[in-house]
Amino acid sequence: MDASLVTAIAGLVLAWSLLSGALSQREVTGPIVFVLAGYLLGNPAWGPFPVDIETGAVHTLAEVTLALVLFSDASRVDLRRLRRQVALPARLLGIGLPLTLLLGAAAAYVLLDDPAWSLALFVGAALAPTDAALSAQVIGDERVPRRLRLAVNVESGLNDGIATPVVAVALALAVSDLGLGPGADHPSVGEALAAIVVACVIGVALGVLGAVGVNVAGARGSALPGGRQLAALAVAVGGFALAVAIDGNGFIAAFVAGLAFGHVVDRSQTEDDADGDVTVLPELGGELLALVVWFLFGAALVPLAIEDGGPLAWVYALLSLTLLRMVPVAVALAGAGLRPREVLFLGWFGPRGLASVVFALLALEQLGESDRVGSVVAVVATTVLLSVVLHGVSAGPAARRFGVAGEPTPTRSGERPRRSWAQRTRH
Repeated sequence: MDASLVTAIAGLVLAWSLLSGALSQREVTGPIVFVLAGYLLGNPAWGPFPVDIETGAVHTLAEVTLALVLFSDASRVDLRRLRRQVALPARLLGIGLPLTLLLGAAAAYVLLDDPAWSLALFVGAALAPTDAALSAQVIGDERVPRRLRLAVNVESGLNDGIATPVVAVALALAVSDLGLGPGADHPSVGEALAAIVVACVIGVALGVLGAVGVNVAGARGSALPGGRQLAALAVAVGGFALAVAIDGNGFIAAFVAGLAFGHVVDRSQTEDDADGDVTVLPELGGELLALVVWFLFGAALVPLAIEDGGPLAWVYALLSLTLLRMVPVAVALAGAGLRPREVLFLGWFGPRGLASVVFALLALEQLGESDRVGSVVAVVATTVLLSVVLHGVSAGPAARRFGVAGEPTPTRSGERPRRSWAQRTRH
């Protein structure tokens, strides 16, 4: 990315940080603003700051962003507290997510032109995760019953990390189906599985060591102001970078490191810390970079979706956001004691976001830009674009319809609610 593009994005981030409080009252979300700005300013056809999708910096930035988001989402889960209210999130992750993935893959195989099963599996896996940031309006709205907010929060925080190994294996299978020889950019299935194992080992080791270090420093009072927050950021970035350096899967390493860190760190100690939540830097860093990725999505992938998507891509996108999500959720929640409108609410609020965007870029990086790969990426981009618009404009009205006032946010229910950048800076 050249200097003029970086300057433009920095100006947009600054403008959003200043205006987000006012715009959020009108239910205008950051992803919508930055996708539109990217499409208008970075479009290769007419934009003053055109973005080249093949640029290595674009892929690196997107991958680091997802790593930070995976770490922060996983580290926010308190497994001890979650056990008391685990039923709904466990159903959504253990039953709903696999069903969504399989149905999405089957629908992609039927609807797409000349697909391979591996590419269809990639589409299903890339679009199965939901986005915690795009669900922030719902998670933070006290009019929505607490158990529903908790379910949305935990599901969206963990399902992208769970789906990542399936995406890695699907891309490795696609290498064979497309006739690409294994290499640095085209890992085989065996190499992909080995990378997952390596990533898990690195994630557990760094997550535990980092949390122990934070606990010891806090107990002894030897940490400098902000030192524990920097340590959490170092664990997130270090896990990703170390895994990539030794041919592991950086995303899985960051996710597992977040789970291990969040499980071992002394939460009572960090919650009393004058510097605030120990994981605030990875979370804020992920949110900041996510705005940049949304700009790049609007600049590079939205034009691809418009040019190469076609009617079937839009049909698939509508199915993905409705039946392919709602039916598995309904099956998963059968017998859970929820009312039909609550099941419908959880089925609808499965926005596709950052993880799906990065998986699409990963497919282009590993499989090239052939027509078959381009059509698959266009389907993913079309679905994310439709989700950003539909879920962005419906979150506020849907939350208001519940009209449940006075319920505390689920701060101690196992998953700390994600607060947007605007929510943090408004006070």
